[in-house]
Amino acid sequence: MKDKLDFYINGEWVSSSSAETIEVVNPATEEVIGSIGAGTKEDINNAVSAAKEAFKTFSKTTAHERAEYIRSIIDIYERRMDEIASTITEEMGSPLWLSQVAQATTGMSHFKSTLKELENYEFEKNLNNYIERKEAIGVVGMITPWNWPMNQMCTKVASAIAAGCTMVIKPSEISPYCGILLAEIIHEAGLPKGVFNLVNGYGPIVGAALSESPDVDMISITGSTRAGIAVAQASAPSVKRVSQELGGKSANIVLDDANIEKAVASGVAQCFLNTGQTCTAPTRMLVSAANYDKAIEIAKSVAEKTSTGDPLDENSRMGPISNKAQYEKVVRMIQIGIDEGATLVAGGTELPEGLDKGFYVKPTVFANVTNDMTIAREEVFGPVLCMLKYETEEEAIEIANDTDYGLAGYVQGEVSHAQEVARHIRAGQITINGGNRENAAPFGGYKASGNGREHGLHGLEDYLETKALISPLG
Repeated sequence: MKDKLDFYINGEWVSSSSAETIEVVNPATEEVIGSIGAGTKEDINNAVSAAKEAFKTFSKTTAHERAEYIRSIIDIYERRMDEIASTITEEMGSPLWLSQVAQATTGMSHFKSTLKELENYEFEKNLNNYIERKEAIGVVGMITPWNWPMNQMCTKVASAIAAGCTMVIKPSEISPYCGILLAEIIHEAGLPKGVFNLVNGYGPIVGAALSESPDVDMISITGSTRAGIAVAQASAPSVKRVSQELGGKSANIVLDDANIEKAVASGVAQCFLNTGQTCTAPTRMLVSAANYDKAIEIAKSVAEKTSTGDPLDENSRMGPISNKAQYEKVVRMIQIGIDEGATLVAGGTELPEGLDKGFYVKPTVFANVTNDMTIAREEVFGPVLCMLKYETEEEAIEIANDTDYGLAGYVQGEVSHAQEVARHIRAGQITINGGNRENAAPFGGYKASGNGREHGLHGLEDYLETKALISPLG
């Protein structure tokens, strides 16, 4: 059992003001692996007070001093990489190979890319008769999800430290041990007391208290659109900045000049990555009428060959859904797809063969999906692919944009042609032909997918205020 009931506040581990605890479940075995403390508004207030006091001095540190802290964090993080990867696999079910090559490493990459920006960033610029000055926004409340836990925590924390902000983070109660590991790393790195604070607990209690606090200057949340709306509403009375990275329903347009076999196969694999629990997953595949039947055959083959099982087995491409509530939602959405008349090409609502415990879902493909169906409108957040047919490229673009979301998109075809189509898609990140994402590239969405941008330069500037110092002419 991994009982971690204390919170990290003002540079030390302290007891919660409540005796309530939250059980953490391994989704592959459905066994309880430990408990964490369930924080209260009082715990949040204590953490915010520590962050507010620490901001008085930390905001005055030099960029060089903050860079040294980040370098130290990177060194310790690298030393604990294997532990971080195994923790992610145990608490949220990511296959161990994925935890090692992506889940854990992306967290560290955010510290590295932010450090690079910090080393070259000008916090003051002389422009004609005024000085443009960038200053830390203040105390930042951070609310992070369970699906890519280290990735989402590290991009926020790295940007905040680089900017000179102090922070209170509320990790997901479903994958909380990564937050505890990060607190240990930051403590060892010697960050001043009160700069980084961590309180575990439930969103409607701890997250709400952070959002409502008048001493929190900014909220950065990654989560569902529903959660983002609630946070924005709670934050409005104090007029704090709210930066949101929310849901997605990304379209993957396969153009006729693409290598159909390769494009469809890679699109299906990308949809199923992390068991479909990725906000940028290409869950709507758009294929022309001329190539539609062939694409269905390819997608069916890929899905049926996608191995699902124990995340510790190196042969498992997919692990379990990360928690029971999400598992039940995914199964319910698959049934809705069947009931609404989509053609079930692969997968379904039953457990994968040979698995009688754990929150496992078959890799599922639906064909003959229309864009008004529930499975094409709502974020399933599981390994469920919708295949839609288009007649013209103009129709494909129209379908891609016919969504409440705008986080990501995908286009596959001849590069210049694909880029031109990508320019017409209303989303914050468009991937061409499966290109590898640059860690410093801005990340964020349009419409109901949120606002603000994370990673690299744009992430750093999200945590800064702009001040003009105006001098007399002459």
